[in-house]
This record gives sequence, C-alpha cells and structure tokens, in this order.
Amino acid sequence: MELAHSLLLNEDALAQITEAKKPVFIFEWLRFLDKVLVAANKVDVKEKQKKLVEQLTGLISSAPGPPTRKLLAKNLATLYSIGDTFTVFQTLDKCNDIIKSKDDTPAYLPTKLAAVACVGAFYEKMGRILGSSFPDTINNLLKALKSAESQGRGEILLSLQKVLNGLGGAAASCHRDIYKNARSLLNDRSMAVRCAAAKCLLELQNEAVFMWTTELENVATLCFKALEGSNYGVRVAVSKLLGTVMATALMPKQAAIMRQNVKRATLEEVLELMSTGFLRGGSSFLKSGGEMLKGGGSVSREVRVGVTQAYVVFVTTLGGQWLERNFAAFLSHVLELASHPRATQTHVDAVYSRRCVSFVLRASLGGLLGEKAQIAAGREICQAIAKQTRAVEAVVNDSSGESRTGSADVSASQHVMVCALKELGSLVQSLSATASPLIQEPSIGLLETVTSVLLHPSMAARLAAAWCLRCVAVALPYQLTPLLERCAERINSLKTSPEAVSGYSFAMAALLGGVHQCPLGIPHAKGKMVVSIAEDLLRTAAQNSRLSLQRTQAGWLLLGALMTLGPSVVRYHLPKMLLLWRNVFPRSQKELEAEKARGDPFTWQVTLEGRAGALCAMRSFVAHCPELLTEDVIRRLMMPIECAMTMMSHVPSVIKVHGAHLKASAAMVRLRLYDILALLPPKTYEGNFNALLRELVAEFTLTDNSANTTTSLLRSLCHYDDSVLMGSWLQETDHKSIEDQLQPNSASGSGALEHDPSSIYLRVPVGEAIPGPLPLGVSVIDASVALFGVVFPHVSFKHRLQMLDHFAECIKQAKGVRQQAVQLNIFTAVLSALKGLAENKSSLGPEEVRRSALALVMGALDNPNPILRCAAGEALGRMAQVVGEATFIARMAQHSFDKLKSARDVVSRTGHSLALGCLHRYVGGIGSGQHLKTSVSILLALAQDGTSHEVQTWALHSLALIVDSSGPMYRGYVEPTLSLVLTLLLTVPPSHTEVHQCLGRCLGALITTVGPELQGNSATISTIRSSCLVGCAIMQDHSDSLVQAAAISCLQQLHMFAPRHVNLSSLVPCLCVHLCSSHLLLRRAAVACLRQLAQREAAEVCEYATSLARKAGDAKDSATINLNITETGLEGVLFGMLDRETDRKLCSDIHDTLGHMLSSLAVEKLSHWLKLCKDVLAATTEVGGAVAPELGKEEEDSEKKDEMDDDTMFTTLGEDDKNKPSVAPRWVTRVFAADCLCRIILLCENVDRAHFDLATARSAKAKNPKGDLLVLHLSDLIRMAFMAATDHSHQLRMAGLQALEDIIKKFASVPEPEFPGHVILEQYQANVGAALRPAFSPDTPSDITAKACQVCSTWIGSGVVSDLNDLRRVHNLLVSSLDKVQAGKSSSTQLYSESATTMEKLAVLKAWAEVYVVAMEIKKKAENQPAEPARAGADEEEEEDLGGASDVLPPDSLITLVQPELPALSRLWLAALRDYALLTLPAEFASQLPPDGGAFYTPETIDSARLHYRSSWAPILHAAALWLSHAGFGAGDVADEPPRAPGTAPKDPDELARDRMHLLLGVSIEFLCFPRPEEPLEHVMSCLQALCTLLDSPCARMHIGQDQLLAVELLNVLHRLLLTRDPPALQLQVAAVVQDTVRAAQDHLQRALKGEEESDEKDQPSALGEGGDTGELLPGKSLVFAAMELLVFILVRHLPQLNARVADSPSHPAHRTQRLPDESARLVAATIAILAELPSLCSPAGSMTVLPTILFLITGVLRETAVKTADNVMPLPVSAALQGIKTIITSPLSRVEKIHKQWSTLVRSSLASVLEYSQPDESRPNMDEVSMLTAVTLFLLSAGTEVVGVTSLQKGCMDRFRNALNSSDPWVQARCYQLLLSVFQHSSRALATPYIHALAPPVVEKLKAVERSRPTSAGELQAVQEGIKVLENLVAMGEEQNRVQLLALLVPTLISYLLDENAFSSASPASKGLHEFALRDLMRIGPLYPTAFKTVIGAAPELKIRLETAVRANQASSKAKATARQAQPTVQAAPTIKLKTSFF
Repeated sequence: MELAHSLLLNEDALAQITEAKKPVFIFEWLRFLDKVLVAANKVDVKEKQKKLVEQLTGLISSAPGPPTRKLLAKNLATLYSIGDTFTVFQTLDKCNDIIKSKDDTPAYLPTKLAAVACVGAFYEKMGRILGSSFPDTINNLLKALKSAESQGRGEILLSLQKVLNGLGGAAASCHRDIYKNARSLLNDRSMAVRCAAAKCLLELQNEAVFMWTTELENVATLCFKALEGSNYGVRVAVSKLLGTVMATALMPKQAAIMRQNVKRATLEEVLELMSTGFLRGGSSFLKSGGEMLKGGGSVSREVRVGVTQAYVVFVTTLGGQWLERNFAAFLSHVLELASHPRATQTHVDAVYSRRCVSFVLRASLGGLLGEKAQIAAGREICQAIAKQTRAVEAVVNDSSGESRTGSADVSASQHVMVCALKELGSLVQSLSATASPLIQEPSIGLLETVTSVLLHPSMAARLAAAWCLRCVAVALPYQLTPLLERCAERINSLKTSPEAVSGYSFAMAALLGGVHQCPLGIPHAKGKMVVSIAEDLLRTAAQNSRLSLQRTQAGWLLLGALMTLGPSVVRYHLPKMLLLWRNVFPRSQKELEAEKARGDPFTWQVTLEGRAGALCAMRSFVAHCPELLTEDVIRRLMMPIECAMTMMSHVPSVIKVHGAHLKASAAMVRLRLYDILALLPPKTYEGNFNALLRELVAEFTLTDNSANTTTSLLRSLCHYDDSVLMGSWLQETDHKSIEDQLQPNSASGSGALEHDPSSIYLRVPVGEAIPGPLPLGVSVIDASVALFGVVFPHVSFKHRLQMLDHFAECIKQAKGVRQQAVQLNIFTAVLSALKGLAENKSSLGPEEVRRSALALVMGALDNPNPILRCAAGEALGRMAQVVGEATFIARMAQHSFDKLKSARDVVSRTGHSLALGCLHRYVGGIGSGQHLKTSVSILLALAQDGTSHEVQTWALHSLALIVDSSGPMYRGYVEPTLSLVLTLLLTVPPSHTEVHQCLGRCLGALITTVGPELQGNSATISTIRSSCLVGCAIMQDHSDSLVQAAAISCLQQLHMFAPRHVNLSSLVPCLCVHLCSSHLLLRRAAVACLRQLAQREAAEVCEYATSLARKAGDAKDSATINLNITETGLEGVLFGMLDRETDRKLCSDIHDTLGHMLSSLAVEKLSHWLKLCKDVLAATTEVGGAVAPELGKEEEDSEKKDEMDDDTMFTTLGEDDKNKPSVAPRWVTRVFAADCLCRIILLCENVDRAHFDLATARSAKAKNPKGDLLVLHLSDLIRMAFMAATDHSHQLRMAGLQALEDIIKKFASVPEPEFPGHVILEQYQANVGAALRPAFSPDTPSDITAKACQVCSTWIGSGVVSDLNDLRRVHNLLVSSLDKVQAGKSSSTQLYSESATTMEKLAVLKAWAEVYVVAMEIKKKAENQPAEPARAGADEEEEEDLGGASDVLPPDSLITLVQPELPALSRLWLAALRDYALLTLPAEFASQLPPDGGAFYTPETIDSARLHYRSSWAPILHAAALWLSHAGFGAGDVADEPPRAPGTAPKDPDELARDRMHLLLGVSIEFLCFPRPEEPLEHVMSCLQALCTLLDSPCARMHIGQDQLLAVELLNVLHRLLLTRDPPALQLQVAAVVQDTVRAAQDHLQRALKGEEESDEKDQPSALGEGGDTGELLPGKSLVFAAMELLVFILVRHLPQLNARVADSPSHPAHRTQRLPDESARLVAATIAILAELPSLCSPAGSMTVLPTILFLITGVLRETAVKTADNVMPLPVSAALQGIKTIITSPLSRVEKIHKQWSTLVRSSLASVLEYSQPDESRPNMDEVSMLTAVTLFLLSAGTEVVGVTSLQKGCMDRFRNALNSSDPWVQARCYQLLLSVFQHSSRALATPYIHALAPPVVEKLKAVERSRPTSAGELQAVQEGIKVLENLVAMGEEQNRVQLLALLVPTLISYLLDENAFSSASPASKGLHEFALRDLMRIGPLYPTAFKTVIGAAPELKIRLETAVRANQASSKAKATARQAQPTVQAAPTIKLKTSFF
C-alpha cells in the first residue's frame, strides 16, 4: 500500500501485484492523489500534468468501480483546476465519445459511468471556464439517458446536477430539456433513479424560474406521483424537492426576480396545491374526475407521508421568522387537513392523518421557534380550539333537522381538537416552567379553553384535552392540585351529564398519572378524595341507565389512576379496593351460571365494561405497588381473576344471544385479563393453565376472528441487529412517528389514546411523547402473545407438543393473506415462548417437542415474506440456545448447509443463510466452532453472488453475526473476509445501500475481532489495518447516510484499538459536517464518535474543528459545506444542537462530549468556556441589562428588549444566513450551561489555588497576559448565577442557586488587595440579595425555597458581609420563612404533598442552625481575644443593643441577629431531632411511631420525609447541642416537650435535661454506628462537633460519667468510625470527643473519691477507679480499654513503626524516621495527651495494668517523632510525649505503697528505653538529641533519686549529657547547658550531687577552651552564655568556704573572653558580643561576692590588668553608647529560646 503513495501511479508496482488487489491499489493511489493535489506545489503538478492526465484518463477505460470512478473524476477535475487547462477539451471530448459509444455490454458499463462522472466533475469544478461547450455535452448526456439502464440513468442525472451546479444561470438554454427528461424519470421503477431525478430537479429549480411559476402545478403532481410506492430515501428526496419548490414559489430568490418579472404565488395557492397531495394523492384531476365525485379511492399512505415531510421542508426553508408571522394561516390550513372528509374516511385513516398533522406542527413549532414565539403560537392554538368548541356547541345545541351534517361537523372537529390539543400539550411540556405566561394570561384563557373540551361529544377530543391538562400540570406543578380539585368539583356538580362524567374523570386520571413526574407531589388527602368520588360513581352507576356506562368506566379509571401514586397512598385504601374487586364478579360457580340466563344487551355491556375496568385497576395496582403484593393480597386478587377466566368461556354464548356489539367489550375484558396475568407470578394461576392457553391460542391463531389481524410485537422480539433486513431502522429516523404508518403489520403506527383510555395515566413508554395504544383488535393479540411467552415455560411437555402441532395445523388450514397473518402471529408467540424459556433457563422438552418445533420453524425459512424468514431464523437460534445440545445444533446447521448447496432460489438462500448467522449468534463461538469453516465458506460464496443483491445482503448480515459471535476463533478467516469486503465495496453499485450497510457491519465486526493487535507493526497487521482504513474511506464517501454512519462506527472501533493510525485531521471535520445531517442515525454516530475522541484528545478535536471552519470560510465552495462552526468552535455547535435535538441517546452523548471537553480544556481556555456558558445563559427570558437591587423597573425594559431581540434573531431570508442558529437557547440547554459553570469552578479548584486569589491572579496576568484565572471573572460568575437563579424555569433556578452557593463557598475568603481587611465578594451583596429574594415569595415551589435557604445560610455564615444592616436583608428572608414554619401545618392552601412542606421547613431550620453555629464560633473567638477596653462589657451581655457600633461589626453581632429567634428555634430544633430519632428506628419498631406523625411529617409521607430529615439533621443537631450546653440544658423551660397525656405530672428539670441529653446522644451514636458511605463528611463532622459541644457542659459530663457503659459504647462507635473514614480533620475531631469523654469520667471519679474521703478514714488507699483490687479491665465494660483500643489504632495508623509486629517482620524495611505532616502531628499529640490521662481513671492495680502499654507507646512516639527541624522548633508530638511523661510520673499513684515497687520498675524501664533510643546511631542521623535529653532530664527531675538513682541509669544519663556537651551543634550545647542547670538546681541534693561531680569539670573545660576558638555565630555565643550561667549558678550554690575555689574557675574564664582594644575593633559581631557579655558579668559578680572576688583577682595580676583595660575602654566609649548598653543586659539575660510548653 505504501507504494501507492506517489504523485504518479507506480506502474511497476501495479504490474507486480495480483489481479484481485489491483483495484485496491489504484483506489489507494487516487486517495493519496486527492489529498496531495490540493497541497502540492503548482509547478510540480504542471511538470507532471501530461503524464498524470494520461494515467487518469487511462483509468477511465479500465472499468473502475463506483467509489473509484467518483475519486477519479474528482482528481481529474482538481488537476485541471490547479494545472493548465489546455487539454481539458480533449479529455472532455474523449469522455463524450465514450458516452456516445453504442456498446451496451455490462462489461463496458463501468467505463461509460466513469466518463459520465468525469463530465459532471469537470463542470462542477470549472463551470463557466469550459465556456460554450455545454450544450453539446448536455445533449449528449440527455441522449444517453434515453437508452441507459438504471445505474446509467442514476449516474447521468447526478452528473447533470453537477453540470447545472457548475454553470449556474449560464445554462438557461438547456433548462427546459433537462426538466423534460428528469421529469419523466421521477416515476422510474428504480428507487435510486427517482432519488437522482429529485436531486437533479432540486438543483435545476435554483435557476429555472419556470419550475416554480408556470410549471408549479405540474411539479407538484409529478412529486405526488413519484411518492407512490416509494421507499424512505425517495420520500426524503422528493419531499425536499416539493417543499423547496413551494417555498421558492412563495418567496423567490432575489436574483431570479430581477431577471424576469415573476408572478409570485400566494400562500393560499401554495398550501392548496400541497393539500391536494395530502388529500387526493398522485392522481391528476382529469383522470379521476368521476371517482372524485363518488368520493371513492383512498390516498396511498406513502404519498401522504411524503407530503407531510414536504410541509416540514417548506416551513424550514422559509425559516422561523416567516412561520412566526404566518403562523395563524399555516395552523388553520394544517388543522383543516385533519378534518377533511377525505383524510378521515376510516378510523385508522383519521388517526394516520392526525399523526401527520401533529408531526408537521411539532417539527415546525418545536424546532423553528424560540420560547417567546412558541408562547405566541400557543395563544393561536388556544384560539383555534376555542373556535372549534363554539362550533361544536352550536351543533349540539341546535335541535333543528340538519343534524346529519352537524354530526359530520362534530366528528371532523374531534380530529382538529386532537391535533391542536396534542400540540398544545407538547408545547407546554417542552417549555416547562417557562410556559407560565401562557397559562397565567387571562386573555388567552388556556385552562378554560382546554377544560371546555372535556365536555366534547367525542371521546377522542375529551382524552386529548385530559392529556393536555396533564402536560400543563407536569410543566407547572403548582397547577396540579388546583386542577384536580376543580375537576373533582365539576364531576360532583355535573353528575348527570355523561360527557362531563367521562371527560372530567379522564382529566383527573391524567393528572394523577402525571404526579410521578412532579417531585413535589400532591397532598395526601387528594387520594381520599379520588377514592370517594370513584366509589360514589360506581355506587350510583345503576341508578340511571343513561349514565351507567360512563359512571362505571369513570369510577374504575379513577381507581386505576390512583394506583399510580404508589404504595404510600394505596396502602390506606387497599382493604376497600379488595372489597370492591370482589363484589364486581360473581362469588361462585352457581352465580356465574345464573348470570348467563339473565340480562339484556345493555346490562351485559355495562357488566363487561365494569369487569374490564376492575381488572384494569387491578393491573395498575400490581404494576405500581409491588411492595403491597403479599401472599394474602395475591390470594384475594386471584378470586376475582379466576372468576373472570371462567366467565370468558361463557361470553361467546352471551354474544350469540345478545348480538355482536358486545364483542368489543368482551375483547376489552380479555385484554385486561391477559395484562394482569402477565404481571403476576405464573405459579399463582397454575390450575387455570388449560383454559387460559385455549383462550390465548384461539386469540392469536385468529380462530374466532374473521379479520386477518397481525400482532405488532414481532419486530421487538426479533433481534435489534436484524433491522437492516426488516427495514425497522426507520424507527431510528427523525420521521419515525409518521413512517410507522407504512410498516406492514396491522394498524401499525395508528396508536391513539381513544383505543385504551387507561393509557392516559400509565407511564409513557420511553422515547414517545404521547402514549399511543394500538386499536383493541391488535392490542388483544399482542397481550395474548406476551402472556403466552410468560406461561409457556411453566406448561407440561405434553401440552407444549399439542400446541406446536396445533400451530402447524392452523397454518396448513389457512390460505393466502390469512395464512400469512396466522403465521406471523404464531411465530411471534413461538419467539415469545422461546425467549421466556431462555430467561427461565428451562429446556424446550423431549425429542418429539423439539421435532415439532423444528418442523414449524424450518417451514418458515422458505417463506416469501422476509419478516417471517427473519422470525424463523431468530427462532432457530433461540431453539439452539434453549436446547443447547451439540447434536441438535449440528443437525440444524447441516440442514441449512445442504439447502444452501442445492437451492438456487433467492428465498431459501436468504432464509438459510440467516439461519446460520442466528445459530452462531445464540450459541456463541464455542458451541458452533466446528461448523465455523463450512459456514464461512458458504457465506463468502453467497456474498459474491452479484445477480441478487438480496442474497448478498442476507449472506453478509449473517457473516457479520458469525464474526461477532466467534470472537478470536475467527482470527484465521479475517484476511479472506476482509479482501471480499473490500472487493464488494469497490464493485457493488451504491444504489444497493443494504449491501453496503451489511458490509459496514462486517468490517466493524472484523475490526473488533483483530482488536488491540491492530497496533502492531508486522506486515500482515499493517495490511489488515490499511485494508480497514480503505474500507472506511469508501464508506465515508458513500451517498447513503446509514453507510456513512457505519463508516464512522468502524473508525471509532479502529480509534479505540489503534489510536495512532486514525487520522483525526480528516475524521473530525467529517464528523463536524455530519452534525448537521438530516439523518438522525448519522448524527448519532457522529456524536458518539466525538464523545469517544473527546475522552482522550479533546484539544486536538476542537483544534481540527476550528480549522475546518477557517477552511470553509476561505474556500470558494463554502456553500457546499453547511456548517455553523463560528468562533465558539465545536463546543458552540454542540450547545446549539442541544436546542434542536430531541433524541435522548443523542442528547446524553452531547452532554458527555461537552463534559469531556470541559474537563480537559476549560481551565486552559477559561474565558472561552465562561463566555460560552454566559452566552447560553444570557438568553434567559427575564433579566436583561445591568443587575440592580431593584428589579421592578428593569423587567419592563427587558421585556421590550426581548421582543426586539426575537425579531432581530431571525435573520432575513438571504442565502448566507440560513445556517445561523435560529432560536435562543432553550431552558434545558441553559440548565446544562449552569451545571457546566459549577463544574468549571470545581475544575479550577482542583488545578490551582491561584484561581481563588486576586492578588496572585493580577500579578500572574501582568506577567503573562494570555494566562487566565477564575477570580478575574468573578463578576461574570455572579452575573451568570444571578441570571439563572431569577429565571422562569424552576430547574434553571435550582441550578443557578447551586452555582451561587458554590461561588460563595469558594470565594468567601478571597481578600480584596486594594482594601485590606475586606473580601472581594463584598461588592456583590446586592446581587446575592436580589437573586435570593424571589425564591422566598409565597408562590415559589418548596424545593427552590429549600435550596435558597441553604444559600442564605452559606452567605450569612461565610463572613463576607460585615455590616449588620446589609446582613439584615438576607437575614429577614430567613426570619420570614421561620414565621412560616411556626405557623403550623394548615398555614395555606396546600399545593404540594406534605413531604414538600417537610422539606421546606427542615431546610429553614437547617439554615438557621448553620447560621447559629457560625455565630457561636465568632462569639467564642471574640471571647478568647482580649476585649477592647472601649466595650469590655459587651461580651457578658448578649442582648445588648448595638446601636452605635453598627458600622464596625462587633464580634458577636451575628449572635444578636439570631438571639431573638432562639427560644422558638431551640424548640423546633429539638422537635425535628425527636422526629428524626423516631424515623431512624428500624422497621420492626414501626408500631412505636406516633400515629398522627411528628412535628414536621405526616404518617403518610413517612418514606419521602426520611430523606429530607436525613439531609438536614446534622447541622440541627450541632445547633441544638450548642444551645443546650449554652443554656445549661434549658433547665428553665419545659415548653418544647411533646404534649403530655392528661393526668401525668410535668417532668422535673433534671429528667427533662436527661431526656434531651439522651435524644442528642442517641441520634449521634445511631448515626456514627453506621454512616452510609454516601453521607457527606460535613454530617459526620457536625455530629462529632455536637458531641464535643455536649460534653463541654457540666450537666452532660456528669451524666456520661455516671453511665460508664454509655461512654464505652460511644468510644466503640468512634473506633468503628475511624476504621471506615480517614480524613485527618475527622480523626482530630474524634480525638477531641474521646478527650472530653475521658475528662467526664475523671470528673466523676474525683466526685466519688471526695465522697469516699468524707465518709472513710484517710489512711487506707482507695480502690475506686477501673481495675478495682485485681487490676483486671474487662473489654466491653471498661472505658479505659475502649479508649486505649481507639488511641492505639490512631497511633499505629500514623506511625506504623510503633507496631512491634510490623517492625520485626522481614517484609518491612528499616524505617527512616521522617517528619509527620502537620495534621498527623497534631493528631498524634492529641492522642498522647489523652493516653497520659488514662491511668488517672484506674485504681492503683488497674493503672499497673495499663501503664506498661502507655509508657511503651509514649516513649515509642518520642523515638519516632524526635526529628531535627530546620528552625529547631520542637515537634508537637514530642512536646505532648514529654508532657505525658511528666503527667504520669508526677501522678498521685506514685505515692501508693502497694504498687510502689512495680511503679519504680516501670519508670526505670521507660528511662532505660529513652536512653537506648537516644544513643547516637548512624541509622538515625536526623534524631533530635535535644528532645531526648529533655526527656531524660524530665525523668530525673520528676521521679526522684530512689527511682532513677540506680547506677546503670545514672551512667547512661551522664553519657547523654556528655555527648550533648561535645556536640558540634551550638543549639544542642545551649539546650544541654539549660537542662544541666535544671538538674544541678534540683531540690533533692542526693540527685543533683553525682551529676555536679561528674559533669561540672567537662563544662569548665569546654568554657575554658572558648578562649582559643571564639564564637563565630549568634548560636555559638548563646551556648557559651548558657554555659557561663551554669557556672555562675554553681558558684551561687556553693557554701561560703568553697566560694573562692569556685570563683577561681569562673572569673579567669570570663576575663579570658575579654579582648584588647586593637583586637576589639576588628573582631566579629559574635566575638564582640562575648567580650561585652563577659565584661558585664564580671561587673555584676564583683559586687555580689566582693571579698572572694578580690582574693581571686589579687592572686593573678595579669587578670587584673586585662580587666582594668577593658573597663576603661568601656567607659571611654561615648555616653550615648553607654546608655544604650545599660538597656541591653536585661534583654540578653533572659534565655533567647523558650519551650512552647514549660515542662518543669
């Protein structure tokens, strides 16, 4: 393949390869040429042009295949347009000669086609350069057209299209000829030719004015004819032609009008013309004149569907603005279509016409109009409905004789109503909350208009009105409850009108069915209301025969709808329901028999309808309340059901007696029966299987049914992948809803509400807008087939055999069309049964059952109906799966092999090849491996059968199935299959799209089989890879969208396995072009592929997309690429698509793609993405202009502005503006943009904190102007959040508030660099307030108010606002909502369910709780700081009024805002916690819950209330704990207790406090026991903080101290919490709780000891405390044990080396000590502090049990954390460990005789450990000697001589001091001197003396040595000073008689430090310092010990001289210096380094 990549064709290489590979080689060369020519140097091209032209023209006559000829033509044209054009006419003549050639053999055809293609390409590329040669060429082509076969005709027409395109208006002279020729081919028998003709005419109408003036009618008639018998492709092409011509006729192109004075058509004429197609089809007026008068002949459905599509094209071409202006006329025209008698001849026809009209309305209204314009359109539709209603009322009230025409009017009006109401419903639903102006405006009166239709005489119109109301309620949930009440009230007042009963019950049912889409629900009482109405209707049904039918139906319909509210509502009404169901049916056999004899036709009809209704309500119950289906309930349901089954067998005789009009009611009963049985477990009705199966089989074999009705389920039971064979891919197009009408099964696509009223309350099937149940006849058969599949697996083998034989018999008996119908139904049932068997994993049965089944299936493989062949293949595969025996499978495969080898007819070859594919699909590669070779060889042979494209399609499809299912086993056949696929792609004509689609499937499957190997570089792999790429390239160039989609998915697979080899620079632009495709499947494929690419290479994808936009802008032919990539790039296009697309899969893929792009690009291209989101959000309909705090004035302006915007948005109808997006972003897209905003903030946070720091950001921006940081866009962020939060749309408001909360949280602490002490958010106070205010208005839904409360508390608590008055704005919002909470339950008329109220109230309480917690924190901080003298009194007096100080916020001002509300709040908080505690009880305690609910929830909504409590209890708990500990457990107030039973005494304050305490502790422990993993960390933290707060209060401490088990339980729970959660902050908080618990226990023990001391004698030591006399601690009972367990866990988690087992294990490498991170250090320190407290909780014996462990841990921590730091600061854990050692050694336990010996040993061992750890050691170079030395000193000072005076220890200690003295680090020396001093000064002389004796001499030595090496740094100087201090103190301690000797050591040393004058001036600062220090010291010592000093000085005269010299020099220095120096000693005397904690 590489050899093909050269500018000239490498002919040597070509000659060497095999014949088979030559076409591929040539194609690869042409592909290379195509890329290279455009980019190559023109000079190079011109040099080689001659040779190139020869090679290319030579290829024309080498019979190239379709893709090759297309590329060849393109390259030749490009070559001429780049190089010289002299020889172009020669080439053109050569082509024309080939076209003229008389050779008609098939072998010469490819050459002719290539010449035709070249001519087309020349003219397209060069157009007028080719000058006057065109008439000959065109005539030549037209001549050839007359004699050509279908491929030739298609190719010539496409070539003509290109010629016209290239020449434009220049070819006017030939237009008529082309028109005449193309016109006749619009009815060609080949569909591909029709498509080509349509495309050619479409090109022609651009210039040929006559087509849309004089010939307009003829063009229309032609198009109608062309639509007859058309396929989907033709319908799309012809409708595009028809729609465009009509639009042009109405609004001609400017240029064409200039040239000729054109008579423009009027809108009426154009619409009239189109309607003839819709109503009369393709027949011209003359021929069918007679028929027309008779009113016979129906329109062919294809024509109607085609014209429908043309309407949409027509409107789309004219554009949204035109539609807006002419909507009224257009609407009335379209609605007239629905009511025209010719469109509604039969019921099914009428439904089809209605669907077409709905399609036109939805496509034009939904797609082209923005939200504003849609509201205006809604107004028009309302008026149309009102007009119809008036007309109907006139007819109904008119009692004169013209009733016949009147009734015709009414029946016609119903179809108009249905279309209008359906569209109105869809419109409102898509607008969602933005539709509120439409509902609220009284002049429109939408609700009145719609409800008036509920009284329409026709049921269809009533149902449509009900559906429309449901849409309104779902869009605007606040309408739901009022609408329900209104309907209920009307039903009660209009009980006597049958229409009213029926209409209003439909409406109520529809509304109830919509409740599940409204998360806020409806009040629980509405359920009771519905039940009472329904009961009343059923009870009164019999009273009035005129109403009995309607009342019965209405009653049951309402009960069925009630069931959709789910178990929480139905639970209350179940007993009543069971009773009603039982009473509808006779109780016994006898009653049943008696019933048959009685009754007249009418009572039977009412009875049957009633029973059908009851069964329907049952089915609804079973479907929606599965939780209530207990054994007992099922048993009680089965009684009426069994009765219904028995009754079914009696009905035929009843019908015989009373007439056939009961058949429909009987069928309805059967349908309902099958439906409910399919939902129940088959075991429950085993006993009735025989009778039931008889019914079912009779149903679908049409035994009692003369119509040939077929089921609609066959397609859904066949495999999705077979859609290419069955044509069901039409389900995946934009035209699905109308294309359904053309499917072959009965009544396909004729779904309508009136076929089954119960569907009005059921869930709408996924992907449909409106439920469309099929007509009753079809539905019953569908239901019977589905039930057959459920029952079959449970039936005995004997019965299975009987049924299968019966099926065969039925098929044999039937003839012709009926046989087809019976066979289809039977096959669907058999498939359904096999599917059921596979799902139940049961077998088919013994040999004879299999044989019978096999015979049935094999017979159908040769059926002429392709759908049946598909079903048979599928059944065969399923059978193989169910039987699963190799022999059986082999037999089936062999049978098909034999057939395929012998058969020659298309039918059996297709059927059996599919059978092979299905066998492999269901048995998989392993099960069918031995047949693989045979299957593949046969299918490869069939695929090459060029005579029948059908055989090729089926064979290739099966091959794809085999490749898919065989997986790696297929690897050996990849090469031959691949080469076949390539050959076919290069040779099969493009018009056979199915073959190409199947080739695409094969290629995709092959790529998957080779898989990751594709990355390899071996020769075979690169051949495979390049073959795959060539295949993809061919398919990408195909004209059919489905083939292009297949190409994209193949490339997507390739990209997954071998990303480097897929060229994104060509793929991405191709995908971008497809985004605008009119074919849904292609758009889906393109977006799915983009989604995958964006995951890995988002940046490249966006880059290529923008470069494509640039190219399109530069290129001349930019008109051919209709792309709308603007500066917003691909992201902008995708956002735009979200507004237009309705397909769920597509939208979710777009969301994902944008999400991936956002994650990888948003931070780098911040401005770009923020602008994108801002542009989308700025389209909101409400707020425009600058944001002012007062919005009133502004809204009016913005309304005006918006009206203007909408007009300017739709651009004028110039050509160039077509591609601009025509509508402002819709609310769904805006919500997505708001979510994107939140994601961008989060992404920035994860990348770099600089995004949230204004000062850093500004400096970064100054350095790098390209860089971009989020904080610089803060005003935009706030603005976007504000726009979203104040929108009409509820979802957008939620998203906006969420964004606002995120912004506040992330930016609250960002300081404003220009105003120190302020934060940057302060300037946005007004915006935040204005965004929140609307959310608190009374008509706002609860969920928004709840979210807004959350934002309020975040804002108040964020500390942004420092001014009380500003805070008050937001604070008042919270106050007002608190008033609402206090108002109690029945505050206002309830619109939503009780749980919505719960949500809102809890949100308010939670918000207040959060504010209170923050307020208390601020207050605590303020109390801890020293108060300013001015307002010292303010802290004690909380309620003090802060009148004067409002500008500077006093530290506790926030508390002053909360204080007034606290009494109420505390009560409500405790009530909420009490509720929460009850709701968290396990299910078995349900009986203990209060029967009438809690403070904030009602018993009915308990389940949904739980969720709201779950999200808000934590802050409330924290606040309640704060308040209680602050108010001393509220001992004063008893107000908040739940109401007492009369006669019980009020609780005393103590008991009350204990109850509250238990409540809070209980809630906390319950939660901490098992926090769900999805619980946010904040909840856990709040809970722990609440516990801390509680334990701060003495009352709670006392309580938990008394109840030791409670404390142990708490500690165990905390330990479990630590095992599951590990953020350090949480562990710290846990440590705090443990500490408080231990303190509480200590306090309790102290009280107990005090009490004992008072009662007992003093001398005997107490055994109080844990461990008693024995010292045993019981796990589970012991607090100390529980605490130890938890603390050891924390220590080992952070210092794993402490664990002896880890340290000793060989796998564990020797651990270098290193510094702990800060948080861990804090945690370890806290843990050690608690550990040291534990012995104090134990009795003396108990303490001896725990001390070894505790000391081991403390010394271990000391060892692991004593690490040197750069700044010599002692690490926190070390100081904690030292503190702990001190606490333990000095504890009173040391004085207890009983344990003294043990005690001493422990302390000694600990000291020995410390000494051992502090030994200098190479392995621990960074050990901190100072810390270790401090620890040793601590032992010495605290423990006393008798414990640590042991010789060995003493020696060790002295060694450590010696080492430190000799340390090279001056800081160690200095600290060593300080510590020595403390030892020397110890009060116990016995301890100090040995150390003085041992260590004083080396000290003196060291100090003497200083004279020789004077200090060079401040540190060294300090060390010397500390040493001198030790000596001075020794002097002071010595007795008088030894004083002289001691001074004799000190004074000479000091004098030796003095410098003479010369040396002084040149000395270093440290050296000077030493001199001055020594001098000062000497001058201080002299006066202290005058005699001794004199003696020493006298003894050595040289000392005296030095001293005197120094003193003189000192005095001589200036006075100023002297004064300065006198101040100094005081500074220097104090040691410069202090320990953080004083341990001594």
